[in-house]
Amino acid sequence: MVTKPGPSELICVGAVTGARGIKGDIRIKSFTDDPEAIADYGLLFDKTGTQTFDLSITGQAKGQLVGRIKGTRDRNEAEKLKGLQLFVRRDILPQPDEDEFYFSDLIGLRVEDLEGNAFGTIQSVDNYGAGDVLEIVGVVAGGLIVPFTKQTVPRVDISEGLVIIDPPDGLLEPPDKEAHGNG
Repeated sequence: MVTKPGPSELICVGAVTGARGIKGDIRIKSFTDDPEAIADYGLLFDKTGTQTFDLSITGQAKGQLVGRIKGTRDRNEAEKLKGLQLFVRRDILPQPDEDEFYFSDLIGLRVEDLEGNAFGTIQSVDNYGAGDVLEIVGVVAGGLIVPFTKQTVPRVDISEGLVIIDPPDGLLEPPDKEAHGNG
């Protein structure tokens, strides 16, 4: 019997992006350093920790992993899994090195600039293809997205619940209406 972990005990290691073929295979985006290691952690969980998934990797296609979740017999069942985030128990993962973070540990941390001005809290960490970015909400109207680089984010202190940012020039400036033809 598998003990149900609470959501705070789970770390997202991947997501099902769709079905592949007709025999129940799925496409998987892995968030682990070694993408195929996603299947090495044993049972995976949904975000609530109530459902478990036994994943095996069967190959790669178009830059993503291809795998199968035990019990998924055909394409229709595989398509129902699209969007499913896959989690592992936090306690089986290695401790991150200095200046490495599990993204889930950053969510909810307060954000200040170098002078101590509040910017809000981190709502999400995303990657749209050009690198990791922090989405900050709460103080800056409309929110703020900053690159998650050492230059822009010189300090992360999880024990203090604080992230210090040094926004690049122009990031906080309103758009120039004349430059965009709106003036």
